[in-house]
Amino acid sequence: MNDIDRACAAFRTLLTEQQARVAGMTAERVDYTKKATVTIGLVDGDGIGPIIMEQAVRVLEALLADEIARGSIALRRIRGLTIENRLACDQAVPDDVLDEILTCDVLLKGESANVKLRRALDLYANVRPVTIPEQGIDWTFFRENTEGEYALGSRGVELPGMAVDFKVTTDPGTRRIARAAFDYARRNGKTRVTVVTKANILKKTDGKFTALCHEVAADYPEITVDDYYIDIMAANLVNERVRGQFQVLLLPNLYGDIITDEAAQLQGGVGTAGSANIGDRYAMFEAIHGSAPRMIERGMGDYANPQSILRAEVMLLRHIGCAAAAGRLEAAL
Repeated sequence: MNDIDRACAAFRTLLTEQQARVAGMTAERVDYTKKATVTIGLVDGDGIGPIIMEQAVRVLEALLADEIARGSIALRRIRGLTIENRLACDQAVPDDVLDEILTCDVLLKGESANVKLRRALDLYANVRPVTIPEQGIDWTFFRENTEGEYALGSRGVELPGMAVDFKVTTDPGTRRIARAAFDYARRNGKTRVTVVTKANILKKTDGKFTALCHEVAADYPEITVDDYYIDIMAANLVNERVRGQFQVLLLPNLYGDIITDEAAQLQGGVGTAGSANIGDRYAMFEAIHGSAPRMIERGMGDYANPQSILRAEVMLLRHIGCAAAAGRLEAAL
């Protein structure tokens, strides 16, 4: 078998796996208001994770004291998602830790999640709000979280003098992230959803993403939908004359990863932004920064700003129907 035949065989395996993934997608969403007890898993993570989570748990216990006492909310500490344990088990998420995570309804995580958890829990919608009221900025980004370059990015093929990576866009994967964005816009009185791609170049994948988003938009006639290419959108976020016009932004995986960090930087840095990873069955809320190992090495962990995890906590509270508690925390922030 020559190099091209081997590459084709590898690509065939990837395509078969992706077809199986699409077939396994579910559409039935959990209604937390109908559950007798909603279990919130608390995952410290590494580095500054335990430090900022200490504050996040303190706030949760204060805001939800009555619900915890009644048993309608349960807090569950989940240990073992540390770099030491991962290395010891040679697993991105050790099996016993994942088993415990699966017993929870939602997770609060002290540092950004890895791709393994997002895939294992099928958390297809990454939601990141950025708000700068004095500049007229109130953006909510909906980033597709399970496809694009990240689905197959580590499994490309290399031939002599050539390397090829793969990007995947599926019909159900795109429709569900688009519907999540338009549902959010409708619920929150937003009038504009902006689809951001590079469809002029990536005509198959980004072209499909754009077309399917417009198909979904037809079910929301009261909402205006428009399109921007990722390069000009990156410029528009720093253009004070136009950036206040944007409301809900809908993006494939890689562009969403990049552009939300730019947006968070405008707000005050990635340490000021929270993030939600939402699926039909599970949801995970996290600080969007990493574990900040350099802060720990310098003995500066106690200076870590918990704002990002607290903003994620606001989204968690709203997601499980605790709107009053979410409002109190948001007002405090």
